[in-house]
Amino acid sequence: MSLVSTKQLLEDAYQNHYAIGAFGAHNLEIMKAIIAGAEEMGSPVILQTTPGTIKYVGIEYMKAMAESAAKQAKVPVALHLDHGDSFDIVMKCLRAGYTSVMIDGSHLALEDNIALVKKVTEVAHLLDVPVEAELGTIGGVEDDLVVNEEEVVYTDPKMAEFFVKQTGIDSFAPAFGTAHGMYKKEPNLQFDLLKEINERVACPIVMHGASGIADDAVQKALDYGVSKVNFSTELKLIYAKELRQYFSEHSEEDDPRKYFVPGTEAVKALVKEKITVLQSKSKGLRYDYNNHTQSSIR
Repeated sequence: MSLVSTKQLLEDAYQNHYAIGAFGAHNLEIMKAIIAGAEEMGSPVILQTTPGTIKYVGIEYMKAMAESAAKQAKVPVALHLDHGDSFDIVMKCLRAGYTSVMIDGSHLALEDNIALVKKVTEVAHLLDVPVEAELGTIGGVEDDLVVNEEEVVYTDPKMAEFFVKQTGIDSFAPAFGTAHGMYKKEPNLQFDLLKEINERVACPIVMHGASGIADDAVQKALDYGVSKVNFSTELKLIYAKELRQYFSEHSEEDDPRKYFVPGTEAVKALVKEKITVLQSKSKGLRYDYNNHTQSSIR
């Protein structure tokens, strides 16, 4: 089947207290590993690309690879723009055929953030493409953006409610203690804050910066509306680790059809582990491939 929208996927996850894994797809090998892991688990999956990844791969290459993967996959596959940093990049992704977009205006003043997100939402919804947006400041490193711990601003629940209503977004990414990249110390997740945000926004919530978060903490977040969980750094780390290990043992090898295999297998195994944590195993098998909607059978 073709690439699917994240809207129905996340709404079902939101209603049934599980989450869909959104995995950073930085090249063909990692993309294939993500799809393979999702297929073995029968789980829907979101291929996620940042503007940096798009710049590296090329937007047409990325869309073509994702479309080909989705047509062959036995589970629903969506293609999502993560942390779109301008109206222009979002429009390029929409024209290319992305099935989900995030516009990140969290660095702007509230009024400017709302204006930007609302502008994107109005266009995207004309194309039936769902929109994710962020309020507050999630720390860590994302592409070339670095947010230090002292710069982190947690999301205010009342402002979150106002933001979602004003913009009409389909999913919401709050700042409640997670960070991009790997953690140097145990993160202090604000579950009381997340609970209140969930009660106010009444839409699927997205957890950014899940790499390195303890499994039980991720699962606890599922009780408070988290329906999409982003993983990228862990995939890159394990892929690089396997490449280094392979070359340490096969220093003369020059065939990418051989040296990419251990990294690909490791990423696939990690994706399967995350799907287990997110409790989305077998959820993709209920998908109606003809109507592109979730079956009512539970």
